[in-house]
Amino acid sequence: MADSMSEMLRRDMQCEGLLECFHDLKTIDRDIFQLLQETGEPLTVDEIAEQIDRERSTAYRAVQRLLQAGFIQKEQVNYEQGGYYHVYESRDADEVTNEMQRLLNDWYAKMGQLIGEFEEKYGDEPQPATPAES
Repeated sequence: MADSMSEMLRRDMQCEGLLECFHDLKTIDRDIFQLLQETGEPLTVDEIAEQIDRERSTAYRAVQRLLQAGFIQKEQVNYEQGGYYHVYESRDADEVTNEMQRLLNDWYAKMGQLIGEFEEKYGDEPQPATPAES
């Protein structure tokens, strides 16, 4: 974890910060996600790169991270004369929100389990004595 939990709680985060927090996404990823949300229509990587004023390869890597995190979806568009290209659009915000909530619940359950193990190991209960060698 890049930042401690207490550091994250002290930071002045905005809701878009969840993209970084949950999936370790970068600022450019957040910018592309916002762009796709605001346009409301599928865009090619070239269109995305032009809109955010970045190189195509940079935009492509960010799009791949967003795809892997499940924040956007890819669709293939076929040319009538053969060939195809891909367009990208943001997923439904409710679906993304539900997935983040599920991930948070899973994380919370795992942290609860680890806290229990910590208490078992280091709590006030007397620890079994190690047999002395004779």
